[in-house]
Amino acid sequence: MSDKVVIIPTYKEKENIENIIRVVMSLEDNYDMLIIDDNSPDGTADIVKRLKNNDFNDRLFIIERSGKLGLGTAYITGFKWALQHNYEYIFEMDADFSHPPEKLTDLYAACASEGYDLAIGSRYISGVNVVNWPIGRVLMSYCGSAYVRFITRMKIMDTTAGFKCYTRKVLESIDLDKIKMKGYGFQIEMKFTVWKKKFKIKEVPIIFTDRSKGTSKMSTNIFGEAVWGVLMMKISSWFKKY
Repeated sequence: MSDKVVIIPTYKEKENIENIIRVVMSLEDNYDMLIIDDNSPDGTADIVKRLKNNDFNDRLFIIERSGKLGLGTAYITGFKWALQHNYEYIFEMDADFSHPPEKLTDLYAACASEGYDLAIGSRYISGVNVVNWPIGRVLMSYCGSAYVRFITRMKIMDTTAGFKCYTRKVLESIDLDKIKMKGYGFQIEMKFTVWKKKFKIKEVPIIFTDRSKGTSKMSTNIFGEAVWGVLMMKISSWFKKY
């Protein structure tokens, strides 16, 4: 068993899931994988179970949930599972190849070799490294991160990034049941909590490439939650101990 696990939440990812699993499993650093599937109607979970039974029995795991319950709750379910199974390094990653799998090695090195507690695969730490997004979405994402920095005072360029490596001690220090945001705001809230706890954070530059297969899960509701959620998160932080 590895000391590293890559958590990937899925909903209707049948076009990507086998390829991403095979690519991550082929990397030299020996990663386990946990797929959290929200009852995908397209058979995503069946593909994962076939791969588990035929090729990756002791390295690939799946949790099937009853429905589409949100990105944040999927990751929290995965974090709790990873802690129960004694992993030291816990990664977040998308299924659609927007996060380059080979960069897992750099995130791992930042934590395991350089002593950081959280490593973030960052689109904005060295310019704007986004491929195949419409300009409107790039602006929304970049300005969204600027808004989060303004409200929270975090020195993180890519505040909504979902490609990350946490050390075990970081996740053990957080009351995961008190993380409130469910969509992409979850990514901001987790970073803010880690930052408030004064853990060491590093942004690792990546090139983010928009998916070529399947459909995006982004919506205006998710964006709205992040905008208002960040404001409420900041206000509530004045009355909290970290």
